[in-house]
Amino acid sequence: MQEQDNSVGGDNAEELTSLTIKVPDDLHRAYQRCTWILINETGKNQLDIMDEMVRDFLTKHGC
Repeated sequence: MQEQDNSVGGDNAEELTSLTIKVPDDLHRAYQRCTWILINETGKNQLDIMDEMVRDFLTKHGC
C-alpha cells in the first residue's frame, strides 16, 4: 500500500488536513483542468498549487 504524502515544502514540512468542498461537476472539471495546466506549465506539484489556491482565496476575502 502506498503512503500518502501529508507534508508540503520539504524542509518546512507541515502536517496537512483534508478540505472538502462541494461544487457542480463543471467547476470540478475546470479545477482539475486548471490544476493540470499549472502543474505542466510551472513544474509545481499538486500540493503546492492547492496551497496557493487556498491562500489566494483567503487573501482575496480578507481572512
